[in-house]
Amino acid sequence: METKKVLLALAALAQESRLALFRLLVQAGPAGLAASKIGEQLGIPPSSLSFHLKELAHAELLVSRQAGRFIIYSANMTTMNQMLGFLTENCCGGNPCTPLSLKQCTATE
Repeated sequence: METKKVLLALAALAQESRLALFRLLVQAGPAGLAASKIGEQLGIPPSSLSFHLKELAHAELLVSRQAGRFIIYSANMTTMNQMLGFLTENCCGGNPCTPLSLKQCTATE
């Protein structure tokens, strides 16, 4: 994943409502949620919700699909996993971060 794309995703998540929205969609899984359900669960008014959904979609953190008269939003797990991979790419000297290697990483600090 390119640095610019990671920065765009991190910037989109660096806001309380958008982070809560993204976490809610991660919990919902591939089935996703309609915008009305997201707004109800998070207490975000429709005009604000629309803005936050747009920002997350622009960062490719959301996917949407039409279901009748509703738009269903889901977390884009591919982008999320790419971002996490980018952030942990060189963790623990390039070794997988297992509980054993985490002890070694913190012991050398």
